[in-house]
Amino acid sequence: MSWIPLIALGVTAFLIAAFVLKLPKSAWSIFGAAMLFGLAGYALQGNPGYSGAPKTTDPVEGESNFAMIEARREFFDPDMMPSRFVVTADAFSRNGKHQDAANMLRNAVTEKPDDAEAWLALGNALIEHADGTLTPAAMYSYSRAEKLNPLNPAPTYFLGVAFLRSGQPGQARGVWADLLENAPDDAAWRPQLEERLGRLDELLGQTGGLTD
Repeated sequence: MSWIPLIALGVTAFLIAAFVLKLPKSAWSIFGAAMLFGLAGYALQGNPGYSGAPKTTDPVEGESNFAMIEARREFFDPDMMPSRFVVTADAFSRNGKHQDAANMLRNAVTEKPDDAEAWLALGNALIEHADGTLTPAAMYSYSRAEKLNPLNPAPTYFLGVAFLRSGQPGQARGVWADLLENAPDDAAWRPQLEERLGRLDELLGQTGGLTD
């Protein structure tokens, strides 16, 4: 068995911690060292050729579920609550029930096809349900959200996050760089994205660049 997928998984986990969960830069070295020791331990004691234990079907509640929802809401007016479908779907997502969340959000966009936040939330839920894979359905959801609200950077931002989770940091950098290039100089979200893009460039420089 090749160790490349295992290494790629480690790099992807680091990217998610740094850019999605906003791990402080001062903690990067500690987190990286912990992952390195974990990989070393697996190399010494693991048996990658053996079949794994059956996967549990129980939903998992994690900080990343909350972080994704909070990050999405930052791009929308806090005084305007999302639809009842989105609120319910968020509750499902917080508890790791991403398929239920996606089904609820399909109801949302069927009832109100011009709900940009519902389309965006649907894209995120579909990616979570696919264990971080950027599926065609998720791409379509992001596209609809962008067409409905072209001035909102959220669809492009989360598309970049999806590329990171899919192990394509180069693609993520491309969409974020394009977003910044076309953004107004006074955009409130611009400094934050510039900082994250700088961190990504720094990480890509440290790893010698990652091929997509």
